[in-house]
Amino acid sequence: MAIYLTKESKVLVQGMTGGEGMKHTRRMLAAGTDVVGGVNPRKAGRTVDFDDRAVPVFGSVAAGMAATGADVTVVFVPPAFAKSAVVEAADAGIGLAVVITEGIPVQDSVAFHAYAKSKGTRVIGPNCPGLITPGQSNAGIIPADITKPGRIGLVSKSGTLTYQLMYELRDIGFSTCVGIGGDPVVGTTHIDCLAAFQDDPDTELIVLIGEIGGDAEERAAGYVRDHVTKPVVGYIAGFTAPEGRTMGHAGAIVSGSSGTAQAKKEALEAAGVSVGSTPTETAKLVLARLEDGRGGTHS
Repeated sequence: MAIYLTKESKVLVQGMTGGEGMKHTRRMLAAGTDVVGGVNPRKAGRTVDFDDRAVPVFGSVAAGMAATGADVTVVFVPPAFAKSAVVEAADAGIGLAVVITEGIPVQDSVAFHAYAKSKGTRVIGPNCPGLITPGQSNAGIIPADITKPGRIGLVSKSGTLTYQLMYELRDIGFSTCVGIGGDPVVGTTHIDCLAAFQDDPDTELIVLIGEIGGDAEERAAGYVRDHVTKPVVGYIAGFTAPEGRTMGHAGAIVSGSSGTAQAKKEALEAAGVSVGSTPTETAKLVLARLEDGRGGTHS
């Protein structure tokens, strides 16, 4: 099993003919993803050869969906065009839009998230690495060869930390890893993924990676306390960050005690989440929780 993405997923790539789109489409195909088409109005009707597979280019998401049955789109378009790309995908009725693009104006993100939600399209991102169900499908830029299928579900604000935990826990493997992005406004939240992993019968333990700034992790802690029965292990990036300084992601800004790594750690631990002080310690906590067999409670 998996959440959001399986081997049956049929993937379009908006911006496939650009440099980043070409590179990562090739990597997605190599990971087994069923990339059924690209979208570029100026190159409709052409095909692009990726090693042993020719991928058609469509003039619109709607045309691509009609021809292929696509149900996922991965967005690699420049920031100025991201809003229109997501709106187009939502208008076409696609189920999942994975927005890799970074640097999108917040007002554009707010607008396309609201629009996509009104149309029933789930958005992951923006400014995210996407998601991978190892051994089945990979939608985005997550390296596919650093882990294997397994029992852990992972949700993370940070792409780099996603990769590190995937690698450190590669001997156990993952059901699905979701990079939700670190912008102030994202489509799919920690809570959305916690709920999906809780309902996934093949996910035994959930890893939650957060970072300083905002209150998403505190809200996730409340959700774990009230709704999650599977063990949850957490890590918060930014314990050494200076107060009032934006660190890397646009959403990672701390004001007073709100949004600090310590405040998030305390909220998660109060909800029964084991929180590591480093990624390596977090991986060791995962191993300990799996070994002690407490699969029926997060306390």
